Amino acid sequence: MMDVKIADLAGKVVLITGASTGIGAATARAFAAQGARVGLHYNASRDAAETLAGQIEAAQGQVRLIQADVSTGAGARSAVDQALAAFGRLDGLINNAGGMVRRVAYELATEQDYDEIMDLNARSVVVASGAAIPHLKAAAAETGTGFIINTTSIAARNGAGGGAGLYGSSKSFVSNVTRGMAKELIPFGIRVNAVSPGVIDTAFHERYSTEAQMKGMIATVPQGRAGQSEDCVGAFLFLASQGLSGYIIGQVIEVNGGQLMP
Repeated sequence: MMDVKIADLAGKVVLITGASTGIGAATARAFAAQGARVGLHYNASRDAAETLAGQIEAAQGQVRLIQADVSTGAGARSAVDQALAAFGRLDGLINNAGGMVRRVAYELATEQDYDEIMDLNARSVVVASGAAIPHLKAAAAETGTGFIINTTSIAARNGAGGGAGLYGSSKSFVSNVTRGMAKELIPFGIRVNAVSPGVIDTAFHERYSTEAQMKGMIATVPQGRAGQSEDCVGAFLFLASQGLSGYIIGQVIEVNGGQLMP
C-alpha cells in the first residue's frame, strides 16, 4: 500500500473492471485508500470481491460491488450503469478485466477460441469505454478532467509465449485502442493511457503457466523476480492524477522489472 497521498484523487468515482483479484484488487484497494469512491467489478469471483470490499470498508473506504460479465456487450454496459446507479457520476474508468482464457497454438485455434479471447480482452474495453464516455465527459465538464486507463500486457509487444499468441494480439488491440481513444477524448479533458504489466505473480500465471514456464520468464527479467500486484499500483494512480500526469496522453507505461525496454 502506498503511503503517499494524491489529493486530486479524493472523492473521484472510479469503476475498475476485473477488480476482485490480482492487479485489479490491489488497484481498487489503493484508489480507495486515496479517498476515491470505487466501483469494484467482478464476474465469477464473488467471495473474493466481497472479502475485498469488506477490507476496504473496514479501512473507511467507499466501495460498491458490481457484478457483470464484461465479455458481453450487455455486461460491459451493465457494469457502467451499476456504477452510475451507485454513485451518480463517473470520473474514471480502469479497464482491467481480461485473461488468457486458454493457451492455444495458432495452428489449433478455433473461431471459438478467437471469440472468447477477443471478447474478454478487447470487446470489454471498447464497449465499457463507449458506455462510460458520455458520463466521463459530463464529469470532466465540471472538473476539467477525467480518465480511462486500460490494462494491456508485455505480450502486446513481444508476441507472447507459447500458446498465448491470441491473448497477446488482443492486448495489442488494447494498446492501439488506447492511442486512438486518447486522440478522440483529450479535447473533452479525458486522458486515456494504459499500464502494461510484465510477469506478475498472480492467479493468472497459476492458471495458465507451469512452474517451468514461470522460471523461464523470470530468468529474462533483469530485476530477477516476478512482479507483485502492488508493483503495478503506482502506475495506475499516477495516470489517474491530473496533477501528476496531466500532460501524458496515449501512453503505455511498462511495468516489467526491465524485461522489456522499448
